[in-house]
Amino acid sequence: MTALSILDLVRVTEETDARGALDNARDLAAHAENWGYRRFWVAEHHNMAGIASAATSLVVSHIAAGTKTIRVGAGGIMLPNHAPIIIAEQFGTLARLYPGRIDLGLGRAPGTDQITVRALRRTLTSSDNFPQDVMELQAFFAPSGPNQNIQAVPAAGTDVPLWILGSSTYGAQLAAALGLPYAFASHFAPEALLQALQIYRERFEPSEQSTTPHAMVGVNIIAADTDKEAKRLATTQQMSFTNMFRGTRGLSQPPIDDIETYWSGAEKAQAMRMLARSIVGSPETVRAGIRALVAETGADELMIVSDVYDHGARLHSYELIAKAHATIDSVPAVEVA
Repeated sequence: MTALSILDLVRVTEETDARGALDNARDLAAHAENWGYRRFWVAEHHNMAGIASAATSLVVSHIAAGTKTIRVGAGGIMLPNHAPIIIAEQFGTLARLYPGRIDLGLGRAPGTDQITVRALRRTLTSSDNFPQDVMELQAFFAPSGPNQNIQAVPAAGTDVPLWILGSSTYGAQLAAALGLPYAFASHFAPEALLQALQIYRERFEPSEQSTTPHAMVGVNIIAADTDKEAKRLATTQQMSFTNMFRGTRGLSQPPIDDIETYWSGAEKAQAMRMLARSIVGSPETVRAGIRALVAETGADELMIVSDVYDHGARLHSYELIAKAHATIDSVPAVEVA
């Protein structure tokens, strides 16, 4: 069965501060562990008041300390923002603290706006070196050689598994060439999903880390007891996307009854294009949506974003998703079509 994992945005809401967001992420991970989710990832974002995961490796450690078995990692680290040796040191340390549980997903986008890019001391050509940076990072995690002058202490020998993240076909080509697992960000950029997966599988070259391709698909899923309630909860994410288009990113907002009063026709079209593969509804609706997505993509794993405002409602959403997924094989497709 396709595995389920979680990408948590570590949302700061109008009712919680950054510490509350970090503790909520840790609490969600502890619950997710019991519900059977395979991994729990957070992402590097900068200069965003509503997302508390900028210091990504520290957030990973906070979450890993509050859990026992679930894999925890970055989905991802925007590698061109950093020297590979620094990331190797950070995630090598995490691997020593939480052996066998740390993942490192890598992206080449800045994860922020252009003004903040300059504050990060990132240059316009930083992303051009992404393939070389990935291989350099990989070398730092390998056992050190006798004549190796530079070591990322204590990363050497930890062999932290790397993932390539992407929202276009570029990442698919790189993941295939390096023989690494690949995660496609269809939770905000769904248009190239099928093309990227085809390229990745057709061009995959086995490696020491992965002998076969492993494709993860990012997807927004919001579950509630009824379709109506789930659609209401989904307005929080819809407002976040609308605010992004307006250049007014802020704290996560509580759901509203009528999203049509919030966005313009153009904003709606833009948001719904980015959210086109979202699955929103009751457990029956979610079950049918997951079944259809896996059938279409052949995904080995789904990385779920359930961007729900209230922490209790978010926990309930993820629990319902896990239960719906667990019963997919036992419920005939005709009953949930």
